[in-house]
Amino acid sequence: MSSEATGKPTLDVASGVSRNAILIRLEGELDVDALPVLREHLRRVWELPPKKFLILDLGEVSFCDSMGMNELVEILHRCEARDTRLLLGGVQGVMARVLSITGLRHAFEVFAHLDDALRTAVAAPP
Repeated sequence: MSSEATGKPTLDVASGVSRNAILIRLEGELDVDALPVLREHLRRVWELPPKKFLILDLGEVSFCDSMGMNELVEILHRCEARDTRLLLGGVQGVMARVLSITGLRHAFEVFAHLDDALRTAVAAPP
């Protein structure tokens, strides 16, 4: 059942930290109701010392509205201000379509598979 029907966010957020990257996995609907959940998680991430990469795993995102896309753009700007490269991994299906339709596909570093985004981060010099 969507968050629109229940009025409750249907987004799960989890993260991990490696040598030069923070990985955030999103699962569910990235919509206006989910933004408080994502922003609270990101608040803790922004308090950490900056890493070279922030990887968003979007492979399990089943829906993304304009507010969700707006939040991704805000994350991109925040990363740029911290000299952190934002990589979007698992971009297929819904997210690939939304990025294409909005014209934002080329604003982000996009990888169809999360493993490719992870390899990019691991291969980068420290």
